[in-house]
Formats: sequence, C-alpha cells, structure tokens
Amino acid sequence: MATNDRVISPEVLGFDPDALAQRYAAERDKRIRADAEAQFVQLSHDSPFTNKYLEEDPYCKPLDRAPLKDQREVIVIGGGWVGMLTAARLVEAGIADVRIVESGGDFGGTWYWNRYPGAQCDIESYSYLPLLEETGYVPKLRFSYASEIYEHAQRIGRHFDLYKDAVFQTWVTELRWLEDESMWLVATNRGDEMRARHVCLGTGPANRPRLPGIPGVEKFKGHSFHTCRWDYDYTGGGPDGGLTGLADKTVAIIGTGATAVQCVPALGEGAKQLYVFQRTPSSVDVRNNAETDPEWAKNLKPGWQKERQKKFGEAFLGGPIDPAFADDGWTRLTRNVTELASHTEGKVPGLVQIADFKTMEEIRGLVDDTVQDPEIAEKLKAYYNQFCKRPTFNDFYLDTFNRPNVELVDVSATQGVEAITENGIIANGKEYAVDCIVYASGFEITSSYERRLGIPIFGAGGKSIYEHWQEGMRTMHGLMVSGFPNLFLCGGGFVFQLGANYAHGIDVQAGHVAYTISELGKRGVKAANVSVTAEEHWIADQLETKGGGFVLGGSPDTCTPGYYNQEGTTQRYRNVRRETYSKGVGAYMKLLRQWRDDGELEGLELN
Repeated sequence: MATNDRVISPEVLGFDPDALAQRYAAERDKRIRADAEAQFVQLSHDSPFTNKYLEEDPYCKPLDRAPLKDQREVIVIGGGWVGMLTAARLVEAGIADVRIVESGGDFGGTWYWNRYPGAQCDIESYSYLPLLEETGYVPKLRFSYASEIYEHAQRIGRHFDLYKDAVFQTWVTELRWLEDESMWLVATNRGDEMRARHVCLGTGPANRPRLPGIPGVEKFKGHSFHTCRWDYDYTGGGPDGGLTGLADKTVAIIGTGATAVQCVPALGEGAKQLYVFQRTPSSVDVRNNAETDPEWAKNLKPGWQKERQKKFGEAFLGGPIDPAFADDGWTRLTRNVTELASHTEGKVPGLVQIADFKTMEEIRGLVDDTVQDPEIAEKLKAYYNQFCKRPTFNDFYLDTFNRPNVELVDVSATQGVEAITENGIIANGKEYAVDCIVYASGFEITSSYERRLGIPIFGAGGKSIYEHWQEGMRTMHGLMVSGFPNLFLCGGGFVFQLGANYAHGIDVQAGHVAYTISELGKRGVKAANVSVTAEEHWIADQLETKGGGFVLGGSPDTCTPGYYNQEGTTQRYRNVRRETYSKGVGAYMKLLRQWRDDGELEGLELN
C-alpha cells in the first residue's frame, strides 16, 4: 500500500475518510435527543410496569416462605455471573458461610431471564463461560446458545454447593450499615432482615430491563412483552424458533440492538407480518459458529481457559492475534490496524481511526452482499465507529429483510417511534396496526447507579452511597467505597474497560474480593473501610490521568447515541473517567496482585 506524505489516499483505501467522518457526524446529529436517557421508563416500585418486569417471574412457580432473620459471613446480591463467580471464589478461599440473594427463580442472571429465540453469547464460549475447568465442562459450540449457558450456571451452583443457602425470588430493598454491630442489614421484599459481615453487590450491568417511554405505551390493547420476559405461551415455539403462534399475527419489534439481531430471524420466520422499527442500525458482523472439535477438547491442558482468555484479551486490545481468533469479529479492528501499520510503518496520522473506517466499511459491505433491496440495505448500514455501540454478530439477521413479510421501518428522521395507540404504532406519521409489540429495548446499563441498582444503600452515619457519588463514582480499585465498610462492588464500574469478555474481568475482581474477605477474617478484622486518601489516590493516579477507555468513554460529541455514552447526552450524571481503567485487564491484574503480595491491605482502615 503506497503512502503520500504519510497519508493513504482514498483511491488506495477504497473510501474517503473525510467524507465518512462527515457522514458519521450527520447520522449522529439527527439522532440526538434532548431527553437522552430520560426517554426510557424507569422501573421503580411506583411504575405501572414493576410487577410485570421486576417482581413477577413467568418461568417458575411463586415462592412462599417465612421471612429470614439470620446472620451470614457474606451475602452476595445477584445470582448471575458476577454473583456466582464471587461466591465460587469465596468458597475456594475457604469461606463456606456464603448466601446468594437472587430475584430470579434460579441461578443465571441475564441467562436466566433471556430465553428469547436465538439468544446466545457474542464472545466465544471457551473464553466467556466462567469456571469451565473447575466444573470440567467444555461448551458444545463455539458460541453457546442461552439454554446451554443457563445449564452451565446451574452446573456452577451445584459444583460449589451454592444452592445450599441461596435465596431465590427475592429482591433486596435496602442495605444499611449497623455501626454498633459492624454488620450490614439486608432488607428484602419478603420481610427479610438478614445480617452479614460482608456484602458483595453482584447485580451486574444487565439486571434491570428498560422500556421506551413512548407516549401511549400503556394504552395498547394487544399483546406485548419485553424480550427478557419472552411469552412462548403467546408466540408458540421455543428458544430454537418455531413460533407457530404468530402465523396469523402482525408483530412489531422496537429496538435493533444485540437482542433484536438474534430474535428477529425467528420472528420473521414465524409471523404473518413483521415490522422492525429501527432508529439506529447495529453493525452486524458474521458469526462463524461451529461445533466444538472433540479431539481439541480431549487434548486440552490444565490452565487452558485462563490462557485462552488472556490471548483473546490481547487480540481484542490490539496485541498479537492467536490463530484461534483470526476470524473472530472482535479482532477485525485489530487485524486492520496491523495490516495498515505494516504497509505504512505505522506513521499515518489517525491510523486507528482509518482502520476503524475500514472495519466498518467491511461490515457495511456485508449488508450489500446480503440484502437484495438497495434502499433497505442502505438503511441497515451502521455509520459510526465500531465501538460506539455494542457490535453484533449473526448469520441470519440481514437475510431476514429479504422476506416478503418483513418490513424495516426507519424512524431515525423522527428520532424514534412517535406514539403507541390502542391498536398499534405511529411512526413517520403513519399508524401500523399490530397484534403484538415486542420491546427489544435492553437494560439499564449506563444509567445512574441509583436508577440501575434500585437499592437504597446507607453506610456509616446513615449516608447514602448515591449522595457520596453525587459528583461521580468514587472507589478504591473500583471495588470498595469510603464510608461503606465491608461492601464490595463486584463486577461494577469499569469492568467493560477490561476487554470485550466481561466474564473474565469479573473473575479478576472476584478473586481479589475473595482474598480480601479471607484476609480480613484471618486478622480478626470486623470492619474494613477505605480511607478518603486511598479513594482520592485511585481516582487521581489510576483513572483521571489515564483518560477514557474504548467503550464507556465513547464521546457524546463523536458517537451516535447509545447506552455506552448515555444516549449522547453532554450533561452527564456519571463521571465516566472515574469509572475507567483503560490499560486493560493485564495491567489491572498486575496492580491487584501487587496490592495482595504487599500484604499490608494498603488503603483500608481496619477495626
């Protein structure tokens, strides 16, 4: 590839970077809304949707039990990957008195609730599914479907004996530090008043569904549900598709993120008519799924999963690409950066941005190769940097728009659906009569912590943690908070920054939390509180001086609106820089390891 004054010409690239930058800005600007994340309905206890999407569980029989008034060494809130990994590492550290409190009817978290057709992991299973070696399991597919992932969550629960003291179908309603007792009081919707020496907040980023606050949403007289509460009684079929109950139904789906990309193919196949309402298209790369090679699985050596997770993280963050990830969509950008650098000696200004343009041009090319109608194809192309929104991967989504019963309704010009009526949806001034509305609107991932967690938390002196975070999240190591002794924010804050494989970052934190709690017990410490100085040190030296990361640091000035940049708002209620550790999981692991090896528990005030 030739260069001219260290600039690659559009003729050589096959695209004009300046023209693409202008197109990206124009596409972003027309989607900016003044209400930002306020456009979504907040699910709280006075919300009309609370029972349907927070308290009712369609997947199990209602639980009837007496309130608990007991005491535990550790209570872990949340039974998804975060809570289970934390509890598992605690058990490995010799702490047997661990109780998980979970709102669902079983372990799994997101993978308990997400049973929509086509649901599967976007990160390869061998790296993503946690504790594979510990449980002796190898996934059946390169990218596992939800049913296998849910089964693995149950496997972890059995292997580490987590079912023994777990409490299901239970919502925590308040956490309060009891200074006289050096204990946490955990109150729930079932009247529980459990005490715990330590509390691990493992609710994860996708624990609370969100709904679009479209005018008239409560007036619709047809059937409706959120994708995390899929109603197979209505649609028929199951996770593998076969939605025969929709054969005479007109269906609308609102939202075109990762969930919709996975379930739209089944809806398109099953429904008489499907309307897909799209404000912003997702980038849809190839999936390349495959069955696990039994010979490969049989010859795996001890330590294989951690080594694979390490290599995946390195490849994703721009390091060497192991052959196992040479065709993985998450490494496409890294491959393009490497290729461009090799032809230009890495001296081209804005090399990474040019590589991102190239990456997205390739992904947009997949749309042209698949969708037969050029006008529809153009509407399905994503014009923004790859990590402005979560990338998606699917081999069936784009082809669904070649079906005669599927219509793409582009609502970018009106910044979304205008209204919902008794009989359907109004978009672009037209009413679409539908029998069923499916909300694929995701979860409260980067909204305010108070809104996302929904749990009042009161620390020393009765101070609210949300008051403490009024000017931005404050922690040490992203895990402990000054004024809130013995409270651990497992899987919170900046774990997204540690790479695409969220489960790996969680495990790094889980091991550190398990060490800390175990060490406090050995030393007879009743309460460990982060000093204000330690909190300030972490913010100043580890976060603010390092800048934002590739995901949560997405600028509202350059990225199309999405949950990574709080829907493009410039009035941020979360100081993302304080939540960012942008040097990657390897550097974070080294930092925590040094803290543990030092043995001084530096930064903690011990009682």
